[in-house]
Amino acid sequence: MNLGKKLVAEFLGTFWLVFGGCGAAIFAANFGGDGNPLGIGLLGVSLAFGLTVLTGAYAFGHISGGHFNPAVSFGLWAGGRFPARDLFPYIGAQVVGGIAAGFILLQIAGGQAGFAIDPTSAGAFASNGFGALSPGGYTIAAAFLAEVVLTAFFLIVIMGATHKNAPTGFAPIAIGLALTLIHLISIPITNTSVNPARSTGVALFAGSGAMSQLWLFWLAPVLGGLIGGLLYGWLGRSKPDIVGNS
Repeated sequence: MNLGKKLVAEFLGTFWLVFGGCGAAIFAANFGGDGNPLGIGLLGVSLAFGLTVLTGAYAFGHISGGHFNPAVSFGLWAGGRFPARDLFPYIGAQVVGGIAAGFILLQIAGGQAGFAIDPTSAGAFASNGFGALSPGGYTIAAAFLAEVVLTAFFLIVIMGATHKNAPTGFAPIAIGLALTLIHLISIPITNTSVNPARSTGVALFAGSGAMSQLWLFWLAPVLGGLIGGLLYGWLGRSKPDIVGNS
């Protein structure tokens, strides 16, 4: 598969992730107000993010590998699963895909009378944040630690599920469920990033508050991705044991 097609697949997959996951948060999480049974809440948004990755991986994984996330690309590179020459082209495609999704979400949201984004509000336009912009008021240290740890484990799941000895064809399910779990844990902490492209795609439209904190949602997920990739890369290079694992 040529690089151009891989980059288009990464663009589309990241667009789908941001459009589906952040769209669920913007339009459906609190639809009708508190207590309305039609609102999907935290559980629904978590599932939406997991479903975007699951379906995107099945649609585009055979073309580009289905990263849809700069932290995943960095982690797979660190773990010896991805060539350095493709790293920054992939990241560029992912970020552009995320921004395109954010732009389309803004156009749709603007179709509702009275729509406005409050840049001082936690989770404004599905953005990520810490301190006053954390949904639960968590500190910068707590947010950083959560994003590092959760992204590291996300890479471990991705690399384990796609290992040559893993059951064939089930990797997108494991990866999608892992992202769902990550959101169930961390929406109250940071509104869940673990993906710099996802964070950038909505922060650009959420105002100065989200933009001022965007650096953390690049640094922490990339660091976590590198840690997870290096750790699983080391595990995957271990010698076979008595049950044939490698």
